[in-house]
Amino acid sequence: MNAAPSARRLLFASGIGMLFDSMDVGLLGFIIAALFVAWHIQPIEAGWLSSITLIGMAIGSATVGFLSDRIGRKRAFLITILLYSIASGLSALAGGIGVLLILRFFTGLGLGGELPVATAYVLESSPPEVRGKRTVYLESFWAVGAVVAALIGFLIIPTFGFRAAFAITVLPALYTLYLRRALPETPHFLSRKPSVTLATNLGRLYSRPLRARTIVLWVIWFTANFAYYGMFIWLPSVLTLKGFSLIHSFGYVLIMALAQLPGYLSAAWLVERIGRKWTLILFSLVSAVSALLFGLATGISQLLIFGLLLNFSNLGAWGATYIFSAEQYDIEVRGTGLGFAMGVGKIGGFLAPFLVGTLIASHTSFSVIFSIFFVITFIGLLIVLTLGRDVRPART
Repeated sequence: MNAAPSARRLLFASGIGMLFDSMDVGLLGFIIAALFVAWHIQPIEAGWLSSITLIGMAIGSATVGFLSDRIGRKRAFLITILLYSIASGLSALAGGIGVLLILRFFTGLGLGGELPVATAYVLESSPPEVRGKRTVYLESFWAVGAVVAALIGFLIIPTFGFRAAFAITVLPALYTLYLRRALPETPHFLSRKPSVTLATNLGRLYSRPLRARTIVLWVIWFTANFAYYGMFIWLPSVLTLKGFSLIHSFGYVLIMALAQLPGYLSAAWLVERIGRKWTLILFSLVSAVSALLFGLATGISQLLIFGLLLNFSNLGAWGATYIFSAEQYDIEVRGTGLGFAMGVGKIGGFLAPFLVGTLIASHTSFSVIFSIFFVITFIGLLIVLTLGRDVRPART
């Protein structure tokens, strides 16, 4: 089998896993909005529901990233899909917020673990001259998953309730039956040096010349996660709290989510032309400004315009972030390096939803809340601008 068909197959198979991952994360925002009605939860409880998922994702990213350096990308990928789909599906049976919190933690373990493994999978299976584009194409499946989540939120939850949405998330478990036969291990992993310990890999991340790269990645992943999860998990609830009905709010979020895929595809085109760093800077700048304008918006036309721009730019920045990050490390520590960067990033993802819930409970205006996301995104932009640099190893 030649490299090109294998790379395309790996891209599609990994992308479907990414789609399911995104679908689960995206559904949480709609489910939280529904729980305000069904269980009469408080904003702080909603914040914890989001944050506990992110805690699980932080641990999952770090541990499974290293695990993939030990047992292989394929085996780690299958484990994460099974874990998050089963835990998320069981959430349909939860009778209260306590049980749901426990299940969301285990869902997060799988969700977080899948992200660095899928990225390493596609990167290592693609020829150097197109791997930037293909890695961003992988992340574009996240946008498709967000649209699927919005469709489920719009069509299923208002009629059948949030439990039906959770039940749908069992589907990825069936997908693993196909993956077991369809996916080979990546050739780069098979040709790697013998496995090393976690302590050795962490030591390499903080040795020269990787120390500076690692610190930069940890900062930009923290700011990116803080902004993304703080804004997008709360987006359906923000619209309902602005006075729109549940069905209208879900419909508006669905419209906004349609801009995510063009954002990814634009980033995929730009990373091969102006570079990973400048693509990331460009999309981050637009995302920061869009967040500020969305927070200041009043009428539905302004909310839709700036919401579309926010979805387009923020997810385009994510596409550039993945390939920019993955190329900072070689094969022996790539899973560990990506996993720990994503894990540290999820600390920002944990803090942001809880902070938003607390601010909403204290009647803080949305203009102030989204100004915080403007500042955080801009900090990440400045770090990339001043300290980040493109690294494009020739072979790995």
